[in-house]
Amino acid sequence: MATSEYQVTGMTCGHCETAVRGEVGGLPGVAHVDVSAATGRLVVTSDTTPDDAAVLAAVDEAGYEAERVS
Repeated sequence: MATSEYQVTGMTCGHCETAVRGEVGGLPGVAHVDVSAATGRLVVTSDTTPDDAAVLAAVDEAGYEAERVS
């Protein structure tokens, strides 16, 4: 399993977390998504190294912006 961490801007509540979790969690190979509006952190665990472009596009589709931090 591989894990990548992202900083997401614009999330303010549980609904925001659910939207991001739903979009990112639907990506191929994603095993677990941990997202926090309080910290703005998104941690993606997948079978292989997550495709950054796909994760960022999924966050964008949910209505937020993100950048990889680790």
